[in-house]
Amino acid sequence: MIKGLTTFLLIGIVDSKDDFFATVEINLNPATNQAGHAVMPLSAFPCEVKEGDTFYILKLTEDTDPVIICKDKFEATKEIKNVGE
Repeated sequence: MIKGLTTFLLIGIVDSKDDFFATVEINLNPATNQAGHAVMPLSAFPCEVKEGDTFYILKLTEDTDPVIICKDKFEATKEIKNVGE
């Protein structure tokens, strides 16, 4: 039996976009020699994206669906955690 990944973090970069879709490059973390490419609907992103934007695809547990996190939101969360340090 083949078992899929239960948790992962992928790092994506928007290569181009039109009114409906974004062509993206997806890298593993840590990066490998070969990046994956995908065409994703803009509705899949929880934010406005433009060429060159970074985003993350995160799956925390076997029972949850992967979620897309925009870099701006990720950076804001990181800053909030660092405020008390």
